[in-house]
Amino acid sequence: MRALLTGATGFIGQHLLKRLDRPVVLSRNADKARQALAKFNVQTYSWNPLAGPPPLEAFEGVDAVFHLAGESVASGRWTAEKKRLIRESRELGTRHFVQTLQQLKNRPRVLVSASATGWYGDRGDEVLEESAPPADDFLGEVCVAWEREAQKATELGVRVACIRTGIALGLDGGALKQLLPPFRFGLGGPLGSGKQWMPWIHVGDLAALFLHAAERSAVTGPINAAAPNAVTNKQFTKALGAAVHRPAILPVPYYALRLALGEFAQVLFDSQRVIPRAAQASGFQFSYPEIGPALDAIVSVA
Repeated sequence: MRALLTGATGFIGQHLLKRLDRPVVLSRNADKARQALAKFNVQTYSWNPLAGPPPLEAFEGVDAVFHLAGESVASGRWTAEKKRLIRESRELGTRHFVQTLQQLKNRPRVLVSASATGWYGDRGDEVLEESAPPADDFLGEVCVAWEREAQKATELGVRVACIRTGIALGLDGGALKQLLPPFRFGLGGPLGSGKQWMPWIHVGDLAALFLHAAERSAVTGPINAAAPNAVTNKQFTKALGAAVHRPAILPVPYYALRLALGEFAQVLFDSQRVIPRAAQASGFQFSYPEIGPALDAIVSVA
């Protein structure tokens, strides 16, 4: 499979690269990306998602495209400008991406586009399968626009799958990289009451799910990328504390995170009991379905 990838220099993108053979990478700075990803033997092209469609020549001989590019949601306060970039990098960037697909004589057979469990918003104890409606909030609106632009590729005869990613867990990036230092000092604990549900997934399973979606011709539409055994925030922090052999009992109040992080803090307290119904129905097998073994495997290689 000849693959093309956007967002390759990110945490999830690099784990996906490990599973691809000499992929093509689109990046804002092709030379910088080539140096950063030298161990993956990539071919790079420059592309600014907000400026226009990517170059046609990058797609020559490509069978599958993985579109992960987007402004970071978790880094930096949500100023008006930051929120504009979060939305436009996904909505406009994906629109530009599909515009290049439209111009191709020989199109890739599949587009696997990133999305997020932010689609669902704060839903308490409700069990959330892919058919659940979107939230009427900022991230919900972003995800709706993001997936809508990706699905336009179906009009070109390209199969489309949208991976609604939960909290990806790995040692080299994402939330866990930020959480491990305080937990190792015994300063970790639940957020607020800890009763909110967390849609988590081991980053290895996430990369495997992206590939599964590309390789299985029956996989289409939204796919929840969350482990089948959901946990509350309190259960997660208890498991992480056990993995690093430290107590995890110091609760973090909402007001403290709101002061530190601004509007983004609310996302950390949203409850999303996400179930990977579509992934399981398509035959995908999770290597890490339980939070304890997943965290033990990650922490053990530190």
